[in-house]
Amino acid sequence: MWEKRMEWPLNAAAVLFLAAYAWPILQPSLGHTGRVWCEVVTWLAWAVFALDYAVRLKHAEDKRVFLKNNVFDLLIIVLPLIRQLRLLRLVTVLNVLNRNAGLSLRGRVVVYTVGATALIVFCSALAVLDAERAVPDAPITDFPDAVWWSITTITTVGYGDRYPVSGTGRIVAVGLMVAGIALLGVVTATLASWLIRRVTEADENAQAVTREHLDELTREVKALRAELAEQRAEVSPAASEPLGTARG
Repeated sequence: MWEKRMEWPLNAAAVLFLAAYAWPILQPSLGHTGRVWCEVVTWLAWAVFALDYAVRLKHAEDKRVFLKNNVFDLLIIVLPLIRQLRLLRLVTVLNVLNRNAGLSLRGRVVVYTVGATALIVFCSALAVLDAERAVPDAPITDFPDAVWWSITTITTVGYGDRYPVSGTGRIVAVGLMVAGIALLGVVTATLASWLIRRVTEADENAQAVTREHLDELTREVKALRAELAEQRAEVSPAASEPLGTARG
């Protein structure tokens, strides 16, 4: 009940978190008051996530299993000072896509993949730009360069014209590389599932046609047997009649 009730509040908090995090990065000239308000919003969003985690932990029947299955959420809660890690909590926004898609399971996988890719690219670009902007002679100094770097990294192309030089930026790069490999696996698995489904449907159609032909042949054989039985029944009295007459 709690998780159902908190779906939209969590998604709204995630969107506000993203906006408050991105605004100062995309607009470096933002004044002190605006930055303070953005920081307040990010902390309020983090508080909502922390409250949700605490309530779910309280209502869990087996708290040890809950902690084991929600390690990622716990890390995001206990490490609020690492902004890049807090940013990863925004994947809850994808739940909105899942609930509103109204598609088949394969369709939801596609929606998840596209939405997750766009979100990860955008968030990684923000994170690496935030980490690299203040580093002297850094190759990534504006948002378009950061987006270009995110796209080339997540697709495992890696041109090398843009790359992070700070420790935080390289941590973001490692996470993005892992995400790229995972997304590639999802795309491959989805394509394989689609191919297997098409082959299975074609095989099922062929079997259905074969069964239909067999049923038709069975009906024809039965009809022929019935017709032969009728002919035999008609021939038998005619054949026995002369014999009876001759004996008489």
